[in-house]
Amino acid sequence: MTKKIAVLGTGANGSCISADLIRAGYDVTMIDQWPAHVEKMRHDGLTISMPDEELHVRVNAYHLCDVCMLHIIFDVVLLCVKAYDTRWACELIKPYLAPDGILVGVQNGMTVDDIIDIVGADRTIGCVVELASEMFEPGRVKRSIPPSRAWFGLGAVDPAMQDRVQEIADIMKHAGRVGFPEKIISAKWMKLIVNSMSMGPQAMLGLNGSEAVKLPGVREIMLRCGGEALAAGQSKGYTIEPIFGLKREDIEGSNDLLEMLLDKIMAAVGPTAHDTVVQDHMKGRNSEVDLINGAVFEENTRRGRPSKANQMIVEMSRRIHAGEIKADPSNLAAATELLARLDAGA
Repeated sequence: MTKKIAVLGTGANGSCISADLIRAGYDVTMIDQWPAHVEKMRHDGLTISMPDEELHVRVNAYHLCDVCMLHIIFDVVLLCVKAYDTRWACELIKPYLAPDGILVGVQNGMTVDDIIDIVGADRTIGCVVELASEMFEPGRVKRSIPPSRAWFGLGAVDPAMQDRVQEIADIMKHAGRVGFPEKIISAKWMKLIVNSMSMGPQAMLGLNGSEAVKLPGVREIMLRCGGEALAAGQSKGYTIEPIFGLKREDIEGSNDLLEMLLDKIMAAVGPTAHDTVVQDHMKGRNSEVDLINGAVFEENTRRGRPSKANQMIVEMSRRIHAGEIKADPSNLAAATELLARLDAGA
């Protein structure tokens, strides 16, 4: 495998992908901002625990501050940082991306425009991700969606890049199944719809999906978030695209698209996994809720449409991040009350 690949942002998902590519024989450089994680991997390697196997690999791991001393030009950069870290991360790695290299945002959120703005459309390929994992200690990841069930949707924004999508598919197939949505930006918004329903609502309760939907009214809140997100996307001209390995006939023939998408992601993640926003709340980190539910609220507000469920999720998440409240099932009462006030125009 002659391509030189950087994985920038080797949290849970970035570590999983790195391990898969290393196992497949690729030359992978891992770059991360958690010092203890980098040092642990340097000393002991990286361990990925999956439902049916445990994968341990030796890695080439670097701190962010090491990048300025790298004498490597990368053919491919897989960007796996949080959506809100996209711009600075692209600026950091831009000098090390080959003139004909490719940067792939393997992320949640609508980050493609930011990537294009920095490295150019002629070096950008969009990606939709179905992969769930969690990491609470350096050098060790629990992966709940193994490669056999993970899914990556790939597509070019610049038509001139379409012929190069297969290059990335040939790499990513080692980490999961690969699909090719007809409209990658619309497909990324479809994933945002799923995230708006699942991550923020259950995370404010400190629960995983299977636990959260057992509480009265939670599933209705989730679906309402999804409905607002769907409307916001359609107002921007995004089309309904099949993701997660679904076929077009699956989504076009469904009378309950949001229900189907919500059930699909919850089944894929499983009954015990904690999504990334739950993990962020547990770690006291900023989450991507502002760029997911917040993006829905902002788009609908621009167009004079209500988006009260997503507004509520943003507010509850900000309270958690500020330390005013903790992620806990007791937040459901406060969330329901806040949503009622917003509906009433208070």
